[in-house]
Amino acid sequence: MKRKKWPMIFGALVAALAVIALAVVLYIVLFLPKVPLRDLKADASAQRIERGKYLAGHVMVCIDCHSTRDWSRFSGPMVPGTEGKGGEIFDQKMGFPGSFRSPNITPFHLKAWSDAEIYRAITSGVSRDGHPLFPIMPYPAYGTLDTEDILCVIAYVRSLAPVDFTPTRSNPAFPMNIVLHLFPANARPVAKPTATDTVKWGAYLTRAAGCVDCHTPARHGQIDKSHSFSGGRDFEMPGGMLSSPNITPDPETGIGNWTQAVFIARFKSNNPAFHPAALLKKGDQQTIMPWTMYAGMDTTDLAAIYQYLRRLAPIKHKVARNRPLV
Repeated sequence: MKRKKWPMIFGALVAALAVIALAVVLYIVLFLPKVPLRDLKADASAQRIERGKYLAGHVMVCIDCHSTRDWSRFSGPMVPGTEGKGGEIFDQKMGFPGSFRSPNITPFHLKAWSDAEIYRAITSGVSRDGHPLFPIMPYPAYGTLDTEDILCVIAYVRSLAPVDFTPTRSNPAFPMNIVLHLFPANARPVAKPTATDTVKWGAYLTRAAGCVDCHTPARHGQIDKSHSFSGGRDFEMPGGMLSSPNITPDPETGIGNWTQAVFIARFKSNNPAFHPAALLKKGDQQTIMPWTMYAGMDTTDLAAIYQYLRRLAPIKHKVARNRPLV
């Protein structure tokens, strides 16, 4: 008789664990994330809007993902008049766990949002209705930026021309659609360093620019922090598979032999190797890197980023940059 009871006991334990697991999942999906709104207001002064335009257009490059890009040209420059429209797709072809679309961030979509709700979305990854955002927009990094800089970005996007367009909603795949609810967290802003403290200023700008996200190997959309900045993240692009380069100061596989002048020239639009207006010919390799936007970054800021990257631990990681699709 005792032997006959074991299957019943085991079955009861399995059923109990299943109920507990279901309860945990329901709690995560129904009650998380929990990120309170901050009491703040982004007053739209001309100075704030100008700073926000610089950050959104040339450092954080918000306008890159939230506009329409012309992929018939090298680097996919933004189509004029689509600023903030949204609709760019980030899906399984690019290594993401699902299909994600950038939302419209013009006043057409944000008119009902408070400044506090926009701030929470940018810095914590929670939309106005409470659903979590996938960190394609690197909100964990944005949450560490000076609050004033985020307010400048908010003031700027409020100044954009409204564009009547509603992208389809993002669709994270299972189990990311559950796990994603655990990602958002309270912002932990820090005061930005002075530009004269070059290395710290460079570190701040590097976080703002999200360099680590593309220049680090990733699996299921999540970067391997133990190999930060060592390159090797894959993106399926027209013409083949693109892998991001190693930007640690390793002299053989990274940028250890680059001078500051070479680094800065790489970003400027007059660099013939990266001409943003060039139409792609059949077989040409495309890039996800928004050179046309980063080209507008102030030279002093680019120099600070270079000085910061030079102080990273070198990681020897040879990346095969371009490969045919198989």
